[in-house]
Amino acid sequence: MKPTFQYGIDQLTIAIAIGIGDGHIQGILGPESIQKINASAAAVASIVAEGRTVYGVNTGFGILANSSISEEDTRTLQYKILQSHSVGVGNPIAPEIAKIMLITKVHALAKGYSGIQLTTLERLCWMIDNDIIPVVPEKGSVGASGDLAPLSHLSLPLIGLGELTEKGIRKPTSEVLKAYGVEPVQLGPKEGLALINGTQFILAHAVKAVQRLQNCLDAADIIGAMSLESLTGTKAPFEAALHVLRPFAGSIYVAHRLRLLLENSAIMDSHLDCGRVQDPYSLRCMPQVHGASRNAWLHLKELTEIELNSVTDNPIVLDAQHTISGGNFHGQPLALPLDYNCFAAAEIGNISDRRCYLLLEGKWGLPMLLMNKVGLNSGFMIPQYTTAALVTENKTLCFPASADSIPTSLGQEDHVSMGSISGRKLNQVIDNLEYILAIELMSACQAIEFRRPLKSSPVLEFAHDHVREFVGFASEDRIFARDIERIALLIKNFSFVDQVHRFAQQQGNPLTAGFPSFTIHH
Repeated sequence: MKPTFQYGIDQLTIAIAIGIGDGHIQGILGPESIQKINASAAAVASIVAEGRTVYGVNTGFGILANSSISEEDTRTLQYKILQSHSVGVGNPIAPEIAKIMLITKVHALAKGYSGIQLTTLERLCWMIDNDIIPVVPEKGSVGASGDLAPLSHLSLPLIGLGELTEKGIRKPTSEVLKAYGVEPVQLGPKEGLALINGTQFILAHAVKAVQRLQNCLDAADIIGAMSLESLTGTKAPFEAALHVLRPFAGSIYVAHRLRLLLENSAIMDSHLDCGRVQDPYSLRCMPQVHGASRNAWLHLKELTEIELNSVTDNPIVLDAQHTISGGNFHGQPLALPLDYNCFAAAEIGNISDRRCYLLLEGKWGLPMLLMNKVGLNSGFMIPQYTTAALVTENKTLCFPASADSIPTSLGQEDHVSMGSISGRKLNQVIDNLEYILAIELMSACQAIEFRRPLKSSPVLEFAHDHVREFVGFASEDRIFARDIERIALLIKNFSFVDQVHRFAQQQGNPLTAGFPSFTIHH
């Protein structure tokens, strides 16, 4: 039986949001949340019945906030807002991210401050449970006044409009609802506004970025250690005594992991007195560079989990006599750390590319370009061209979207966060980072075989052997794009890191212990 999560009541974490999304956890509207939802809907009904003016309930939106709407038109207003604000363009976001939008939207609305009807939330839950996911265009949100355009597209299927993805196939909403014998929802006062106000587009991208970047950071430590072994680097810069003198949590954690990754390595023991004083920075400074990105990741994780449990609607309905029109929908709290993590992710790719280059130089006992017969063969020279291209592309994506703001709504909404762009860009940078790490892993696996018969540590030998199940040693040139794609898939689907960590655990190697905050427990 699946563990359950009560929307609006329980504390939502990144791991739980992902768990509901992939079907391992069941999200429910329990008795406590239903009570709060119904009380909030009743408060909005009371406001309409009494004729009191409340923004978005019986007024227009944005610059039209001073336009009064009659009681008989308050329901029509909610339909029109979903239609008028559905202006997204570009390719659809991944259904996985759209599903996280649904999950986080239900959780925020179920807290009982938005006046949403229970029937509306039950329909959103039905979509989540049946994996019937709205088609949401990737572009069009400025990240303030909520993610208006993407949330409008997310909500259109409630009223029978828009498109849905069912079993990977994109279909008109009307066709899907008819097949299930389901009628469109009848929206009440304020519901349209409650559905489209919020940061769930930014938030869903942040949730995926936190999950994916942690995986890349974990992979970078393992792959970097393999490169260091291939280049007969020293483990001295990873000693705990050094890092307590500059006690950044990320640096201490990465140094701890590197020490464990290199434990009981015959390669390391073979050159303890080689006379080489210092390694290049891309080897020696892994704790400082990987660790700084870990610190940035941790900040994003902490802020994302605050947002996961926040109410980002406007206005907020405390009760029938007390509503507040404020700015909880503004995306700035996530826009800044999302941009900051673009730099953090890009730097992991940058230092990985430098290690790829070191492996090709033909120094410290490795053949130039990682092949014995070069000239006729180009060896591993050209894959590093790809890492160089991807690193530069990531640099161009590092301009912070949150540094800009363009007024909207005729100046009523005169400062916006652009956090939706920050979230999309971070995931693009991670896309490239996964390929960069795959190329370093491919190169390190090739290089380490030139150290035979010496073996690395048990954990790193397992990592090497795991890759060799999918990609073999290259004695001559071949189409390396195929190898890159196979290895990249091991990183993208988390299996490389998961398998290495599981092996380490079986060996009694506490590779993920020490700083629980640097992991997402699921």
